[in-house]
Amino acid sequence: MTSWPVQEGVFELGDLPVERGGLIPQARLAWQTHGTLNAARDNVIVYPCSYTATHAGQNWLIGPDGVLDPERWFIVIPDMFSNGLSSGAAETPGYPELVTLRDNVLAQSRLLHEVFEIERVAAVYGFSMGAMQAYHWAALFPERVERAIVVCGSARTALHNRVFLSGLLRTLEAAPEHLGGGRFAAEPKAALRAFAHIYAGWGLSQDFYRAELFRTALGFPDLETYLRSGWEGGFAACRAANLYAQALSWVHGDISVNDLYGGDLSRALAAIQARVLLMPSETDLYFRVADNAAELPHLRAGELRPIPSLWGHRAGSPAGLPEELTFLTRTVRAWLEG
Repeated sequence: MTSWPVQEGVFELGDLPVERGGLIPQARLAWQTHGTLNAARDNVIVYPCSYTATHAGQNWLIGPDGVLDPERWFIVIPDMFSNGLSSGAAETPGYPELVTLRDNVLAQSRLLHEVFEIERVAAVYGFSMGAMQAYHWAALFPERVERAIVVCGSARTALHNRVFLSGLLRTLEAAPEHLGGGRFAAEPKAALRAFAHIYAGWGLSQDFYRAELFRTALGFPDLETYLRSGWEGGFAACRAANLYAQALSWVHGDISVNDLYGGDLSRALAAIQARVLLMPSETDLYFRVADNAAELPHLRAGELRPIPSLWGHRAGSPAGLPEELTFLTRTVRAWLEG
């Protein structure tokens, strides 16, 4: 039980056309809210989901003393397509080959408008793929977003990041169960184990492994146990078609690939009116500090605040990491009130 109001539901979008062709039949967008929408409807924070995450898995940072305070803000968590709650490739016959982050954000905008009658948002906060959606919100709706908080994310998926994702996609495609196009005759258990091991090599930094933090901080007796218990189990619970679909969304993540900006990333960044807080992890292997540093000069109002950490990408979602969580909480709260 929480001490603040929590609601959840499913928004029925109807047959939803997507930008790269096709439509999501009878599309459904799951959601959860925390806190109370004020009379002016100006205390809204949108908190999109990261890769494989659901609202139940990422609402841990919400609380009166948390990163996002539900006694101050009305926090809306929309579940990304193919996360197992909203419409997804594994559950929806006829699901399109590619559903982009823009498609997700446009559906989220409809949720706010049609369900809650919200037009402007005080902030969009996101981690990882959620951070990329926060960037999309700021670029697609520059007059509606006051702040964007980008934690371990980027405006465009970097080439190095795409190489990692290509490895994941090729691993799933190599499974005997793969039927083509990211669809599977059965869950490819061996491929999912390989998928988990690849992810483990990128989700944490080289420094994390050098310091053996899986043993000293997490309590696993050895590396093999950590990979098996810390990674294999999590991905075994996911549907391969959904992993594939969300990875494709990640590959194609780019705030500028649309009719507004024509692929001109500098122009898209310059159009953002929101105050943008960029919080990469110092040791992230996906979203490098250098990527955000390259974006910063094009933003009208931006600040770069790297998270000091050996925990790689994990530092941006620091449940159980007291130093990183303290840094994130203090920085985000100051930015929201500034």
